[in-house]
Amino acid sequence: MSDIREIGKDETELAGPALLELRPRWETTSRLTEFIDAELRPAGYRLVGIFEPGSPTALSVAGFRESHSTAWGHHLFIDDVSTLPVARGRGHADSLLDWLTAEARRLNCTAIHLDSGVGPTRAAAHRLYMRHHLTITAHHFTLELGARSGSSSACRQRGIIATALATNR
Repeated sequence: MSDIREIGKDETELAGPALLELRPRWETTSRLTEFIDAELRPAGYRLVGIFEPGSPTALSVAGFRESHSTAWGHHLFIDDVSTLPVARGRGHADSLLDWLTAEARRLNCTAIHLDSGVGPTRAAAHRLYMRHHLTITAHHFTLELGARSGSSSACRQRGIIATALATNR
């Protein structure tokens, strides 16, 4: 029987292996954990994971945040959804999206938003999102600028990304 629960700050490393499948740029769970705890959590980022008895780490995780914007109002933004390869096909990501939907309702959000990469390796993720009634409503544009001297520690670690969203409203 799987257990779905929020992953607290003192246990971020439990999400590391699953998140590294989606975000390999961080290379190690310790670098990823440090970044999440130092940069993302203070800005409201949260983690939820699925655990099975005997598993020391989460088999599937989602990173998300409650947010407000002029384009979307009060919403839940999902940054990450990732499952370990050995645990795929068991419905874990479906369970996470159900949990996130319930959390968005509990927070009185008006919508859930997420960005997803494109390409042949993303087809299963896109089917998951569409199965949960998420629709494609925007294009996401990126201009990679790279790290610059004098930038914040977060920008030095991940590069500066300028984005513009064109919403379909």
